[in-house]
Amino acid sequence: MKVLNLPPDDKELRTLAAGEEVLLVGRALTLRDAAHGRLADLVNRGEKPPFDLAGELVFYAGPSPAAAGRPVGAIGPTTSARMDRFLELTFELGVRVTLGKGPRAPQVKELHERYGAVYLAAVGGVAALLGGLVEDIEPVAWEDLGPEAVYRVILRDFPAVVAIDASGRDFLSERYLHYGGEK
Repeated sequence: MKVLNLPPDDKELRTLAAGEEVLLVGRALTLRDAAHGRLADLVNRGEKPPFDLAGELVFYAGPSPAAAGRPVGAIGPTTSARMDRFLELTFELGVRVTLGKGPRAPQVKELHERYGAVYLAAVGGVAALLGGLVEDIEPVAWEDLGPEAVYRVILRDFPAVVAIDASGRDFLSERYLHYGGEK
């Protein structure tokens, strides 16, 4: 299994193949629906976001409060397809890798190819277990959004699979699903 150090290097991202398993080590930014909406509103008004997305991994997750002596109680991927409408904007802001769960809309494959970006999928339903793979967390912006605020998390050996690679190859749709249901 390949270790992907974060923030990722564009050259290394291009070597990842759809279906390949990776362990994520390093920093990521969490953004869910509410934060993406706020980010889009800012950019549409011509304002600069209060944080830099360039080169970051965006993790579609909302961490729960600290528990059991850990920085977070639970953190798990949320459904990535809900963020598809914001994907081009995040790529335009410099993001080259996202992490979530489930299949994405067919049109996002082309965006990944155009921007040389990668979509990583993690297993859902095990957020409490994955919370143990977060070494640190700090709020970055919009704390009023609670768990949907933007947080910087430090991941350690966080497992994922390359669901869409930088050439636009979609592992989930090729192997298991097509958008909208099972094969």
